[in-house]
Amino acid sequence: MNNSNLPTDDLKKYGIIDENNSFSKKLSEKDVENFLKGHTIIAENGDKRATFQLENNKLNVNFYHLDKSLDQILEQSKEKPIQYAIEREIDKENKADEKLNFKAFIYDENKKEVKEYDFVKNAEELTQKIAERKDAVETNRYKNELLKLKDFLQDKMDKFPDVAKEISNDINIVSKTINTIDDLTPNEKQAQQQEKTNVQLNVNDPDLYQDANQEREEDWEESQEQERKRGFRR
Repeated sequence: MNNSNLPTDDLKKYGIIDENNSFSKKLSEKDVENFLKGHTIIAENGDKRATFQLENNKLNVNFYHLDKSLDQILEQSKEKPIQYAIEREIDKENKADEKLNFKAFIYDENKKEVKEYDFVKNAEELTQKIAERKDAVETNRYKNELLKLKDFLQDKMDKFPDVAKEISNDINIVSKTINTIDDLTPNEKQAQQQEKTNVQLNVNDPDLYQDANQEREEDWEESQEQERKRGFRR
């Protein structure tokens, strides 16, 4: 990208470059390099965040609101390592373009940091992280969040058919993830039914019943024989 074609006024407005046209010292060389290649810069402040991306020498700016602050997420993740939050895009004139992003924040005990995963963009990696924990309660929490996201996407697709194709792609990803979770999680009712069936089979098994009945008869005969012997001794 040609630096001379950068939208300097907009970049200055948001503090990405200084008055002397040099990039902010808050950005590393790697940040600047990636930004010029079209990657996104994220600025965060509590439960608010803004994203900045260069596209065709124009600066795309989007503002979001998280339903809990990053400080809250970090604090809560120390007790419960996986936290979920919803990121809502704000100030969108066209409601069809408004986004609701479901996020998972996983605390890394070794690095003492929280890593963010998007339910759609990072679906496979996030699902693997959840599966590795082998925690039925956590898996169920994750599935409930996925179902919420699917409902939102389905509702949006019904309201805005013009963007149905794009939304359907996200729905397919979410549906596939839910199926993966279902495969990893045993069906509780099915397990209970299987246990019940096993019990019924044991009770109704004629061979087992006959063996048990015969054993009781033998015990009774043995006790009667001992009784007779004691009677003879008196």
